[in-house]
Amino acid sequence: MWDSYKNGFKGYLQLERSLSDHSVDAYLHDIEKLTQFLTISDSGKNPGNIELKDLQHFVKWISELGMSQTSQARIISGIRSFYKYCLIEQICIKDPTLLLDAPKTKRKLPDTLSFEEIELVIAQIDQSTPEGGRNKAILETMYSCGLRVTEVINLKISGIYPDLGFIRVTGKGDKERLVPIGKDAIKYILLYKNHIRVHQIVQKNNEDILFLNKGGKGLSRVMIFYIIKEMVRKAGIKKVVSPHTFRHSFATHLVEGGADLRAVQEMLGHESITTTEIYTHLDRDYLRDTLQRFHPAFK
Repeated sequence: MWDSYKNGFKGYLQLERSLSDHSVDAYLHDIEKLTQFLTISDSGKNPGNIELKDLQHFVKWISELGMSQTSQARIISGIRSFYKYCLIEQICIKDPTLLLDAPKTKRKLPDTLSFEEIELVIAQIDQSTPEGGRNKAILETMYSCGLRVTEVINLKISGIYPDLGFIRVTGKGDKERLVPIGKDAIKYILLYKNHIRVHQIVQKNNEDILFLNKGGKGLSRVMIFYIIKEMVRKAGIKKVVSPHTFRHSFATHLVEGGADLRAVQEMLGHESITTTEIYTHLDRDYLRDTLQRFHPAFK
């Protein structure tokens, strides 16, 4: 009975929301959990006649299965998306998830590097080697544009617009966006492209990939992690640093500098502003300093 609803939802996720296969599978897995519960409880209900109390019993059931609060919250989020689809398609006339409480999850904010620490990490790169010239361009680009690790390894030469100061990035769900890029990052990209990459033998289907390994193929995600880990070690920084730290630092530094949250959302490629909000944590010293500088009671 639910197969037609699942197929319709799958098409909606692929065509309307342009999600990746991995994301679509995750959403469908969430709905599979719900239908599994309905089968076990022998309710025989379809999406149009499920009520809030049914979903509350479902949440209790997945909790009793021993799922973590994070996993529970993700499943509930998937069911909320399913009901958005159901409303659009008029499969139901009201959304039973509106008053459904999800378990509160603690969001652990990743470490942030200061601008000085970013510079210190990048300064560890030995630019006298071809790999060093490439790595310099990679890290400058990651910090300049706040890219995800997958986005940087998939950057295309045809997507670099040095005269305009923009790069074209393919993000989650294969959605493209134009991101401003700083002059230093552009300079090191061009140095790498015109003086290092040109001397490499490029493997088939990698002709337009910007950053290549020694074998002439695109880099792996693991390689980016390794490059950053090694430079952080050389810099003597004890924080937990990953490629995502560069993205998080990019966004945090923008917000601390007074950037509009919507602009940051656009540059990061977030579909929802609520996702961007986790990048806007401001440390207590910064908040105290701002209050002392601008609030009349502290002058």
